Amino acid sequence: MPHPLDSFFAPASIALIGASRDHEKIPGRLLSMLRKNEYPGKIYPVNPNYAEIDGLICYKSITDIGAPVDLAIILIPARAVLAALEQCAAAGVKNAVIISSGFAEEGGESAAMQDAIAALARRTGMRISGPNAEGFFSQKQRVAATFSPAVDVKPSVVPLVATTKRIGIVAQSGGIGFAYYHRASALGIAVSYVVSAGNESDLGAGEFLDYMVQDASTDVILLFIEGIRDVDKFLAAARRAAELKKPVIVTKVGRSGAGMRAAASHTASMAGWSAAYDAVFAKYGFIVSNDLDEALTIAAVLATNPLPKGDRVAVVTVSGGAGIWGADAVALQGLQVPELSEKVQAEISALMPSYGTARNPIDVTAQSVTSGGLQKSVDVLTASDEIDAILIVLSLSSDVRKPFKEAELTPVLAAQHKPVVFYSYTVPSDFARRELAKSGVVVLSGLTYVGVAMRQLVDYATFELRKPADGAQVPARDISAQLKSPALSEADSKTLLRAAGIALPDEVLVKDKGELDDAVARVGFPLVLKIQSPDIAHKSEVGGVRVNITTKGEAFLAFEALLNNVRQHRPEAAIQGVLVCPMAKQGVEIIIGTMTDATFGPMVMVGLGGITTELFRDVVYRPAPVSAEEAGTMLARLKAAPLLTGFRGAAMADVAAVSQLIADISVLAAQHAEEIAEIELNPVLVHAEGQGVTIVDALGVGRRSSLCPCGRGWLAAKRRDG
Repeated sequence: MPHPLDSFFAPASIALIGASRDHEKIPGRLLSMLRKNEYPGKIYPVNPNYAEIDGLICYKSITDIGAPVDLAIILIPARAVLAALEQCAAAGVKNAVIISSGFAEEGGESAAMQDAIAALARRTGMRISGPNAEGFFSQKQRVAATFSPAVDVKPSVVPLVATTKRIGIVAQSGGIGFAYYHRASALGIAVSYVVSAGNESDLGAGEFLDYMVQDASTDVILLFIEGIRDVDKFLAAARRAAELKKPVIVTKVGRSGAGMRAAASHTASMAGWSAAYDAVFAKYGFIVSNDLDEALTIAAVLATNPLPKGDRVAVVTVSGGAGIWGADAVALQGLQVPELSEKVQAEISALMPSYGTARNPIDVTAQSVTSGGLQKSVDVLTASDEIDAILIVLSLSSDVRKPFKEAELTPVLAAQHKPVVFYSYTVPSDFARRELAKSGVVVLSGLTYVGVAMRQLVDYATFELRKPADGAQVPARDISAQLKSPALSEADSKTLLRAAGIALPDEVLVKDKGELDDAVARVGFPLVLKIQSPDIAHKSEVGGVRVNITTKGEAFLAFEALLNNVRQHRPEAAIQGVLVCPMAKQGVEIIIGTMTDATFGPMVMVGLGGITTELFRDVVYRPAPVSAEEAGTMLARLKAAPLLTGFRGAAMADVAAVSQLIADISVLAAQHAEEIAEIELNPVLVHAEGQGVTIVDALGVGRRSSLCPCGRGWLAAKRRDG
């Protein structure tokens, strides 16, 4: 089915506005790159200063061409760009790439010029990439619409190609995008497209991702982002990639304060809050990598292998020490390196000298390379159901000797029974790379990255896209009466939750000592008393909590003590009264919270709760709303998850009940995103299976509060007492 960007990535004709004869300058280099890569379409240089350039007729303006133009590449000063685009639109040009810089990245009037470009795109329907872009390269269609030297063609060099599968690269930094391409080419990884999004006045990373997802020639996607502008398109493309099981490897920069400043100045993108990005990536099964070489290693492993059926790895080597190192690398990533059965060991032992070992890691020794034992051992392991993946660790420095015969290795790898990954502990020679490439092998040379890549391969194989939560099934309730003030006390927050349909213990707010008798009789012993004020977040810090009260006398004394403590520590605080609560029975403490991210909107979080929340930061985020099923997946990803599943003989916790509570809170946050900035329940006690949960403390923050723009203040906020 045709895609709206087909004519962008595979244009039948290209106009170069600002073309030059000088190949040392960007306009001249771009024309040179198009011709060196044998672009098959028509090229129309446009520059009023020339009659011809490199044998091509040069036109004074786009309107003088008099023929259809699919793509215009703009290489002129920023002040002249808008007028040139107006001429392109009038001439019926379908797409444009603006290489020129000097727009939103500079701010002020320059940013206004970029706004005008965006308005022109909306008005005319012309699709525009950039400004401040490095262009793109469609390798299959031979469209080198870029000045990057990474796509330069050297006639004496035969390209190294090891993979039949191709990777597509989408980068908001042109330099990094073409760096991915350059390094991928050196490894022998075939590339479908590399595109630099630039400042994204019109076309953004989301639409480019969408193109790669639907493109039949793209099998793996590499994504480098600083921030997302076209959020809805990005999320739709992410879901589609997950549905098609097309891997997306993503690097998100701007996680540190310094990184965020650099990202904003370079591309005029908001870097956003990294936890929210990570939540979106996890939801759609994106593979996160924070290193360029690591990302390419993961891409290479995905482009050359099937997905594994499990996490059992066999390490095959010709050097005992290297084999142990390889086993350590995968074991440190949580993969198994199991000892092989006696039967399989016997089969492999027959293929190697007596001083080798077949236990796993398997040292076939250097002698087995020439005798064929290395290849035959791989054959045995490929057929064995005891192993899910194979890591081959060997030296590939020779310029003349081959460790495998192409005729023997190729059919084993082509059958795609299980992943077979190749790592060289010496610098691999060009000879070795090219000989193994004939069998579809990408030789890798970073052992830690190999371990990470094999771990990611296993994890991606088990990823399942959860069904979206159906918030429409839960009718939204009117909670406006509970949000008259943005600053809410615990009692206010719990009133809001009850109004939204969330179940809480029966508690009584006592405003006067004379009401305490009835409250105690209603709640029953043992009980807890907590001071209530929207001005006091940390109740325990002002002596505002008394627990495990078992008599009326204790209750009355505690009531007076709480009020006196607050008068002493916070005399200016507005006191609502004292909340009388039942003493909750024991359970696993967790925290459930929501916040609103500036880019992706409402987020829901779950983590290890209580006083250790900030200490361990064992938390998982997802975009809200989530279903109870997805909430269960979030809980399972916590490091503390065993506490909910019978750790050291403890009773199984009511995971179903807490999963439903997480889902309900997430729906509340999503339905009332315009009214509620934050919700925090901490702690929530998860009782034994079938006994439900208890919300011990709660905090709600209305939208009108002085919350920071990215909504990240609430986790650092506070330990809620009680």
